[in-house]
Amino acid sequence: MSDTAMELIDVKKVIGNKDIIKGLTFNIHKGEVFGFIGPNGAGKTTTIRMMVGLMGLSGGDVRILGNSIKSDFKDAIREVGAIVENPEMYPFMTGKQNLTHYARMMPKVTKERIQEVVKLVGLEKAINEKAGKYSLGMRQRLGIAQAILHQPSVLILDEPTNGLDPAGIREIRQYIRKLAEEENVAVIISSHLLSEIELMCDRIGLIKNGEMVAIQDVNAATEQTTVVEVQLEVTPIQEAVNILTEDFGIKASGRDTLLIQAERDRIPDIIETFVKQNIRIYQVTVTTSTLEDKFFDLIGENTIE
Repeated sequence: MSDTAMELIDVKKVIGNKDIIKGLTFNIHKGEVFGFIGPNGAGKTTTIRMMVGLMGLSGGDVRILGNSIKSDFKDAIREVGAIVENPEMYPFMTGKQNLTHYARMMPKVTKERIQEVVKLVGLEKAINEKAGKYSLGMRQRLGIAQAILHQPSVLILDEPTNGLDPAGIREIRQYIRKLAEEENVAVIISSHLLSEIELMCDRIGLIKNGEMVAIQDVNAATEQTTVVEVQLEVTPIQEAVNILTEDFGIKASGRDTLLIQAERDRIPDIIETFVKQNIRIYQVTVTTSTLEDKFFDLIGENTIE
């Protein structure tokens, strides 16, 4: 049995004479958290709208568990739960009443299932309070509970941690990981918080100008590469510069600090040379590449949506 939950095949969107989405092709697997990131106007929201059937495709197809969103819309969309922007609830109803009301619209959602999702998102204590009194984090959790009531195979969350405090962000992150791991749900997250994407996701897709620039495993995206950035605190600085100038590009230098790029295997040779030349070494720091660094390397812009 295939582990593919959602598949985008050459998805295109043309509005007027403008190509908004230019042939996206990628898979999202069951039980993984997939981060969807890109700069302003890259096409993330347009793609998400096409994924959930809120916007028609100009070309290509979206398949959910093998069902085409174009030819088998009902069967395909039945497997999707989504929160686009903020979850909307009836404020005068309790959390449980909101879920019960929504459950009436979905086939085969039992009272036991409602209790199950309430426990999964950690709302047992507040579920009988009116939703209008909920904090933003509690509303987000209730929104996720609503989105997963019918046991979808794919959960799409647009900015799930938007407006939350650090504690709320951490809670939502934990629930999302729990959903992927315990319910085998494929979770797709669009977010501008790269540090959260790095903590939450298994893979990331970077989109720019309607095209997929790269799809990377998060761990592979942030692990150290062959060439690293090295900060050296040494004295006398000018002699150190003279030694390194021939072989290394010096990115910056201060009163007693050098910043260079070098192959990781050459760092011991640099230190050995300094010792032989009586250069005093106080500190050597290898900078770890973050997802944010990779993002800017690939996107080449300084604006994140």
